Amino acid sequence: MTTISYIPIGICADKIEIEVQDNIVTKVNIVGGCQGNSEGLARLIEGMSVEEVIVRLEGIKCQQETSCPDQVAQALKKMLIT
Repeated sequence: MTTISYIPIGICADKIEIEVQDNIVTKVNIVGGCQGNSEGLARLIEGMSVEEVIVRLEGIKCQQETSCPDQVAQALKKMLIT
């Protein structure tokens, strides 16, 4: 199992924690930000492959040039690189 602890940039949330096992997102915790949206996002992507999450969420914008979904995708992309 891989655990990601990511400090997002340009969003309300303070931290994103993601657990991945066998290339499947098993748990997501977005600390800070909008509780309902964070919990909904987590429930939707748990059980999805890392690549599918990235494809679906990357590039979504909120008030800035990024969003919570986009920052989740960035965290997963960083995990793939390292």
